Amino acid sequence: MSYDVIGIGNAMVDVIGHADDAFLDRMKIEKGIMQLVERDRAEELYAAMTDRTETPGGSVANTIAGLGRLGMASAFLGKVADDALGRAYAAGMEEFGIGFPNRPVPGGETPTSRCMIFVSPDGERSMNTYLGAGADFSREGVPPEAFRNGRILFLEGYLFDKPEGKGAFLEAARLMHEAGGEAGITLSDPFCCERHRDDFQGLLTGEMDFVIGNEAEWTTLYDCDLDTALDRAAAACRTVVCTRSDDPVLILRDGTRTEIPVTRVTPVDATGAGDQFAAGFIYGYASGRDMETCGRMGVLAGAEVIGHIGPRPERDMAALFRAEGLL
Repeated sequence: MSYDVIGIGNAMVDVIGHADDAFLDRMKIEKGIMQLVERDRAEELYAAMTDRTETPGGSVANTIAGLGRLGMASAFLGKVADDALGRAYAAGMEEFGIGFPNRPVPGGETPTSRCMIFVSPDGERSMNTYLGAGADFSREGVPPEAFRNGRILFLEGYLFDKPEGKGAFLEAARLMHEAGGEAGITLSDPFCCERHRDDFQGLLTGEMDFVIGNEAEWTTLYDCDLDTALDRAAAACRTVVCTRSDDPVLILRDGTRTEIPVTRVTPVDATGAGDQFAAGFIYGYASGRDMETCGRMGVLAGAEVIGHIGPRPERDMAALFRAEGLL
C-alpha cells in the first residue's frame, strides 16, 4: 500500500432524497441542520424516503473521494459492519479508486452508519445521522504500513465523540509525521467544537499542521468573535482556513492573511460543499501551491458539487482547474 493522502472518519452511507417543507414538518425534521438520531428513528426516516440515492459517504470520505478523482493516490480508514450497507460501502469506495484497508467487521450488533439527507426545493439539506458502527473506530483500525509513503493525513472531528477515536487520531498523526508528512483536521460542526473544545485546541497546538473550519465552528471553538478566534488558532497552528458561505474564504499562514472571493451560486444540493472545498484545498496544499491557489481550488470544487445531487464531484476537476489557469 502506498498513498499520498489518508483520511480517517466515520464511514457513513449517505442516503439522499427530496423532501418539501411540508414533509419535513410532518416528520418533525428540523430544516437545514444535522441531527443525531437513534437506530429506530433512522429506520423510520429511511422507510419514509420516496426516492433514494445511496453512496459511500461521510465528510472526510467525500473529501478523500474528491482527491482520488483529482489523481492523488488516496485511502480512507473507517469502520463498517459486515451487513449489506457495509459491504456496499467497501465495494463502492474501491470502485471509486479509493483504498479501503479496513474490511467489514463481522458479528457485531451495531449496523453500518448512515445519514438520511433530505434535500429541499431550495437546495437546503436536512441531515439525520445514525452514528452506528463507524463511531467505534479505534487505533486498531490504523495500519502502520499504509503510512509509509504518506504525505497528508486528514481527520474528521466527529470521531472525537469517543475515546477510541481520539487514540486513533493521535496514532495516525504520529505515523504520518514519522513518514515526513503533515496532518490536518476538519472541525466538522459547531456542536462538535463545543463538546471537544479543550481537545481540539490541544490538537491545534501539538499535532495539526493545518485546520479547516467554517465561521460558526471557529467562533464556537474559541468562544469569541471570528477575528480573535482565527488569530488564536494561527498562533497555535501554521495553516488555518475559514469558509464563510458566500463571503470570502479566509486563510492564515505564517502571519499572512489571504482572502479568496466566492461567487454566489444557488445550490441544487448543498450536500458535500465543505467536503469538496477541503478536497480542492488539500490538493493544492499537497502540490505545494500558494495559499491563494489552494483557496481558489477549494472554492471551485465546492461550487461544482452543489450544482448536482450528491456529495462527490461529477466533472473532471483537474480539467476545470486547468481552464481557470490553476494547473
